[in-house]
Parts: sequence; structure tokens; C-alpha cells
Amino acid sequence: MQDNYQMYYDLIEDHILDFIPSVDSKSETLYDAVNYSVTSGGKRLRPILLLAACDFAGGELKTALPYACAIEYIHTYSLIHDDLPAMDDDVLRRGKPTNHKVYGDGMAILAGDALLNTAYEVMYRDLIYYFDTPQCLTCKINAGLTIAKGAGISGMISGQASDIENENKVCSKEMLDYIHVNKTGDLITAAVRAGLYLGGADDAKFEKLTSFSEYFGLAYQISDDILDVVGEANEMGKMPNVDKKRGKNSYVSLNGLDAAYDRLDELVVKAVKTIECYYDNAEVFRDLALKLKARTK
Repeated sequence: MQDNYQMYYDLIEDHILDFIPSVDSKSETLYDAVNYSVTSGGKRLRPILLLAACDFAGGELKTALPYACAIEYIHTYSLIHDDLPAMDDDVLRRGKPTNHKVYGDGMAILAGDALLNTAYEVMYRDLIYYFDTPQCLTCKINAGLTIAKGAGISGMISGQASDIENENKVCSKEMLDYIHVNKTGDLITAAVRAGLYLGGADDAKFEKLTSFSEYFGLAYQISDDILDVVGEANEMGKMPNVDKKRGKNSYVSLNGLDAAYDRLDELVVKAVKTIECYYDNAEVFRDLALKLKARTK
């Protein structure tokens, strides 16, 4: 797994700035703000999942690379906006001051806007100019649409809105699942499904990997909930106890720490079991799921 994971990670790191248009010198501060967050490190989880899914389906990584970078731009924009005073009001991200702490609220908003729009520009340009067959074009259209939906009003943004609306309230388990699935899970599932489209996956692989991504996405958010309580700033790269300070609902606040660990274990087991029929061909996915438990210890 390590070799493939590192290959995907290095590919993203080597090309993450390739698809960001150069800007006029008069807009240099905007470019600096964009560059600051895009190159600040991070796990690159979503683009890695996209590349791994394309590879798993038998596709070429160069075909998936623009979409992998695009989904990382979308994720980065969401983090910039999440950190703003009007949202989570965070001061630390990936071990560095958050974007608005360096460039101000207004420029941070515009940097996020720029990344979101650049993501769509990258995908549109690729599907318009770079396809060999009608089937290839259809796969790229489906990949782009999947990413747009996962990031949009019926996906990530809907989850974020519900998260805000339920601050300082005790929400139901169903509402908490809705928030977590939409806010975090939908873009993770979109990454996997987009990669499968780009790789030309068959129906069986779509079914298994989609189920995996749904379990994995929810497990990932629960692991974040746990880390917010037990983690340290120097290890996480962000401040702990943010959920409690903001009055946010989490699996820990609703069910307790032990129950959150139990739910995480349950989801990881389900995720791994879903793809066990593929054995070593799904090693990257399996190991990423198992690491969710390790990161909370």
C-alpha cells in the first residue's frame, strides 16, 4: 500500500499548482493567498482516493489528475471559508495561521472563491479539449458532475448549513448523521465515484467502492470528532476542543467518547468488509480505513 499511496501523494504534490492560472501582478495578493493554503500540506485524502479509484478501475492516472487537483481545490476552499470568524473562527490550520489571519477576511473569502471557480474551470477545460472517444467524454462529464454535486447544495454545503443551524442545540442522531454524511462524507464519496468514472469501472466495482466510501466518509468525520477531544494542536495542526467552544454537535458530545470509538470501529469494519473480495487490489482503501482507528489512539 505504501508504494501506491506515496505515488499518488507525490503526484498531487508535484502538480497541485499546475492547473491554477497565473494572475496579473495587480492581483498578486490574491494569488499569494490561494498559494498559501493550497501548498500548506495536508493529507491530500480526497485526491488520493480519486487517483486510487481510477487506478483500481484500470484507468490512467494522467486522465484523473486534473480532477484530483480540482477536488483538492474545492476541499481547500471549504477549509478557508470554514475557518472564517463567521463560521468556525479557527486560527490554526495544518500547523500554520489560517488564511484570514494572514490575509484578512475579505481576501480569504476571495481566495476560497477563486479556488472553487478554478476547480470547475479545470474540469470543464479537460472534458472539452481532452477526450478520445464519446465514451471518454461521458466518463469525464459524469466525474465532473459527481464532484459538483458532492460539493454543492445537496452535499457538502447542505451539511455545513445544517451544522451551523444546529449550533448550541442538542440535535437528534438522525440530524447528526445528516450533517456528517453531507458535510464530510459526500465529497469523499464523490472523489471515489469520480475516480471510478474516469477509470471506466464496471457496475460491481461501483457498488462496492461506493459502499466503502460511504462507510469511510462517516468514519472519517467521527475520527475527527474524537480527535477534537483527545488530540493536541501540535499533532493535529489545528486547535482542539473547537466543537465544544462553538457549541457544535458531534458523536462525542451526543453519545460520549466510548460510544464514538465503538461507532468508529463498527464503520471501519464495515468499510473493510465491503471491499474484501478484491484483496490486494483494494489495499490502499483498506489501509486508509484501518488508519482511521490508529489516528485517534
